[in-house]
Amino acid sequence: MITTSGSAWLLLSVAIAAEVLATSLLKAASQHPRAWIVGVVALGYLVGFLALALALRAGMSVGVAYAIWSAVGTAAIAVIGVVVYREPATVGKAGFIALIIAGVVGLELTSRHG
Repeated sequence: MITTSGSAWLLLSVAIAAEVLATSLLKAASQHPRAWIVGVVALGYLVGFLALALALRAGMSVGVAYAIWSAVGTAAIAVIGVVVYREPATVGKAGFIALIIAGVVGLELTSRHG
């Protein structure tokens, strides 16, 4: 059985939050390229990758860490797009977000028993 420390999960959470912040600000940075927005985007990606690397160092498997990081980030950005940027919310979009979540849960479950 694979066990992952609480610190690895905390670091992965930081990585996800930083990457989602950076990605959600990309649209603002492209429309209003102020130095501080571009700086926050760059810093967000830097913190995200660093925290992901530290989560791996803390014992999280790379397959699970990357799957969760990318899937949660993708789902969060899709929701932010709908809520903040008024992108269309469709049944298809919701269904595919659910599939992303199901895939990550399945990967985590099989990694624990594989």
